[in-house]
Amino acid sequence: MFSKTLVLIALLSSNVNAKPLALRKTLETGDNDEFAQESLDLELILEGGERQLFPLLPGTKCPTGHTCRVRNSQKLNVGPMAAGIRATRWTPLAATLDWNSLNNNLNEVVKSNNYCTRRQSMARAAGLVAGVAAATVAKPAYAAETKTVLMGSDSGLLAFVPAKTQICKGDTVKWINNKGGPHNVVFDEDAIPSGVSQEKNSMDEQLGDEGDTFSMSFDTAGEYAYYCEPHRGAGMNGMLVVL
Repeated sequence: MFSKTLVLIALLSSNVNAKPLALRKTLETGDNDEFAQESLDLELILEGGERQLFPLLPGTKCPTGHTCRVRNSQKLNVGPMAAGIRATRWTPLAATLDWNSLNNNLNEVVKSNNYCTRRQSMARAAGLVAGVAAATVAKPAYAAETKTVLMGSDSGLLAFVPAKTQICKGDTVKWINNKGGPHNVVFDEDAIPSGVSQEKNSMDEQLGDEGDTFSMSFDTAGEYAYYCEPHRGAGMNGMLVVL
């Protein structure tokens, strides 16, 4: 289901900027002269083996390896996209979609130059296509990710792996005690963004057992320098960049 969701999003996003005013006119007035070309429905297999047809944007070709059906929109006297929506509006797949939210997120994926904005918009679009409520995907935590940092390399080197980690605002970093412990994470109060509490973000204790973890979420953009207090003299330092 997830792979088919990505295919569907790719198909939609490849056409998200194509003649939006003309498409709006077609949806509102039923004037489909401009979209007289063949219109297709993409056949998706949902969980449990159920088959659903999802309307592709006008002019979109059926992707290789997938099954599509020709949609006859002339009988409904509406544009082909509107015909597809009307024909499938009572199906579970179509009924769960918030079309405005989906369109907005796909526009961000296509237009934004910001990596975090594109990543978060793609995650939200995937959620909408999968049937997650718009109110749920709009929450910052929905599109957040967790990055992992090892404390001590597999060979026993006293280092954070990777030494530099880049995340987006709202993401979480999970440090895992790997080798050579005990370890901890202490942020340098002189090398973190202004207004961020060094004490709040740093660990109070040390992780002694392999596999023990420490997680922290970050909402303020900037660079965060940190170190392992027991092994700072050995050069066990790390850098976190929040975009």
